[in-house]
Amino acid sequence: MALMGAIALACLVCAPQKEALMARQPAVAAQFYPGDAKTLTAMVDTMLSSAEVPAISGTLVGIQVPHAGYPFSGPTAARAFKLFQGMDSVTVVILGTSHHVLLDKAAVYAKGAWHTPLGDVAIDEALANAILAQDKFLADMPGAHAQEHSIEVQVPFLQRVLGSFKIVPIMLLQPTFEQCERVGKAIARATKGKKVLLVASSDLYHGESYDEANRVDSVTVGLMAKFDPQALHAALERNEAQACGGNTTTAMMVAARELGADTAVVLVQTNSNDVTGERGGYCVGYSAVAFVSSTKKTEESSDLTEREQKSILRIARSTLENYIRTGKILEAEPLTPRLSEKRGAFVTLHERGELRGCIGYVEAVKPLYQAVSEMAVAASTEDPRFPPVEVEELDKIDIEITVLSQLQPLPSPDSVVVGKHGLVIRKGYRSGLLLPQVPFEQGWDREQFLANICLKAGLPPSAYKEKDAQLFCFTGQVFGEKELGRQQ
Repeated sequence: MALMGAIALACLVCAPQKEALMARQPAVAAQFYPGDAKTLTAMVDTMLSSAEVPAISGTLVGIQVPHAGYPFSGPTAARAFKLFQGMDSVTVVILGTSHHVLLDKAAVYAKGAWHTPLGDVAIDEALANAILAQDKFLADMPGAHAQEHSIEVQVPFLQRVLGSFKIVPIMLLQPTFEQCERVGKAIARATKGKKVLLVASSDLYHGESYDEANRVDSVTVGLMAKFDPQALHAALERNEAQACGGNTTTAMMVAARELGADTAVVLVQTNSNDVTGERGGYCVGYSAVAFVSSTKKTEESSDLTEREQKSILRIARSTLENYIRTGKILEAEPLTPRLSEKRGAFVTLHERGELRGCIGYVEAVKPLYQAVSEMAVAASTEDPRFPPVEVEELDKIDIEITVLSQLQPLPSPDSVVVGKHGLVIRKGYRSGLLLPQVPFEQGWDREQFLANICLKAGLPPSAYKEKDAQLFCFTGQVFGEKELGRQQ
């Protein structure tokens, strides 16, 4: 405990660090947790065996855990990590807050491995790159992680509860709510259909009052329990709630909702005064919360599985290749009944990262597998912005597919959620459509998104405010060859 007593519990921001090596070495071993494997194993295993957790009904999607020294917050973290025991062959996306580096982006550690006294944990490089590809707000910044503890302290727990696993560390500082949404939705889009768990690392109240800690932390944890990421972020901005990793929790909650979670279960709320048995002096709040998808909701999901995504990409690729080479459209067969359901869909072609064609069906007029087959041809030959694709370009082109939900009228422009909604505007004889991923790719906020849907329709940027303008929204499941590979 003497060693742990030197741990600084407050959140600090210092100068940026130098680029970290790809085999990241521990920054806080022998400070926040024991530096030798035997002592660390014994400590973590003791905390896990002592942890009491309720029965969780449904599928665990993610957890929120604290990140102080193990003697202080470890028993709280163990309540959540115990839910991971027995899982195998999974990737854990860990979101932490930066205490040392000033960040204006989400810093991803995208390759290599993290070393702890218990051994090395590999980065899931394919998933990290897939997440980076979703949004420009995320950047490959391994150096930002060099001295940070908020993610590092979670890794030994994972090493004791999981079988084979990989990680994707992502660090934030003070993003806006829209930036938290962008991070959460980028994670969700890249991880759908994959075996992934989410971890948000955050302590709560920091201050000198035990009573104030209990009061403020009850507000913070209550907002997590309500599973309302926007309300949590707003309360943090107003200082009604406190959490040094509140923004990471907000982003994780967004991702968890997108991945099907519909319930938050508070496992424990405590603080450093409770742990030490002392009242007075510096006090830091801790909580552990589980985010769960009910069985019913999971079963009713209309999203394509990874196997179905690969099948529909295979149809698009074979149709495109055959048509450009021979001028004939191949007959396709749906892999599952869901691919025969009528769905709106867009096929987007990129050549070396640049748009090369994009056409689709907004309405559900054809079975999905047929719509994708036809739009693969149309995107390569009928997009008026580009000449037809030539044979020599085929190897340079990657395919992205967006499967659409039904159009829904928007009650007001303020209800547009950037990163979730695609938009359609209709006014007189003019109409325009933008897919959900477009504002991510362009870095637009809500107002810019609304202005650009008007411009897409050939209307003034404020036309959406006029009474005869009709706005519709839709959601889209986006996947492509960049993430899933070329399907032959």
